Amino acid sequence: MSNTNVEAAQQAPEWFTKALSTPTETGSVDVEGATVRFRAWGPVGPGIVLVHGGAAHSRWWDHIGPQLAADHRVVALDLSGHGDSGTRESYALAMWAREIVEAARAGGIEGKPIVVGHSMGGIVSFVASDIFGDELGGVVIIDSPLRALTPEEEASRKENAFGPKKIYPTREDAKARFRFVPAQDTGLPCVRDHVADTSMEAVDGGWSWKFDPGVFVRTGAGKVTEHSPRCRTAYFRAENGIVSDALMADIRILLGPEAIVAEIPDAGHHVMIDQPLQLVTGVRTVLGAWAAADRSAALI
Repeated sequence: MSNTNVEAAQQAPEWFTKALSTPTETGSVDVEGATVRFRAWGPVGPGIVLVHGGAAHSRWWDHIGPQLAADHRVVALDLSGHGDSGTRESYALAMWAREIVEAARAGGIEGKPIVVGHSMGGIVSFVASDIFGDELGGVVIIDSPLRALTPEEEASRKENAFGPKKIYPTREDAKARFRFVPAQDTGLPCVRDHVADTSMEAVDGGWSWKFDPGVFVRTGAGKVTEHSPRCRTAYFRAENGIVSDALMADIRILLGPEAIVAEIPDAGHHVMIDQPLQLVTGVRTVLGAWAAADRSAALI
């Protein structure tokens, strides 16, 4: 173990080490020719699907998923073109939405899954709420622009990041170049270190990143925000994130008056990096509110 990893391990809080030591199941499902891989925690039954952002992967949730798994089945997937999942010739929001539903079924979630999506994953989750609304228990969206490009898409189009993947001679060289988009210097060192470590893979000639640059050139996206979601929704805005006041006003109208909307204090766009416990608390609160509503409805 390198000195950096030793220091990170020593600084890691107990909740983090406990989460990463939680038994994890892995699996995969074929969705129209692409292998979609996932990680899962908790007992088979009602559950949650965690959806990462652009160029990210399921392991961004390793310290979050286990904390939601006491009474839920939690599945975190790698969307096609990301992480350890297969690639496609082209990518579309509707296809990614279908991958969410298929991974939920294959991952052991029974009944209607609740989908939690961050950034680009929030857009995909929103599309899923339109296409598969009757099959979902709800959607929780985290600091996602919905009506605008994500930071990763903007960086890709401006050729500031996410171009043809570079190959670095060593794992250490690759890790030294790891950056969040948008830039985010805050966050727990142990979380940042874990995400960086799990974002790389060995390739011919060295090490590179686990995503296909083609994911930023989507087809068939359409105007995904023309329709209101067809299931209950919640939205978490990061105080220091990417959603402006004007955009937030549009999102509130889009989601409707019954949506749960809250702001996570002192959080950057990548909320699971710098405010993971607040994020867990927020998701647990939404789940509890929806469960209470379900119980009340059952008594009527």
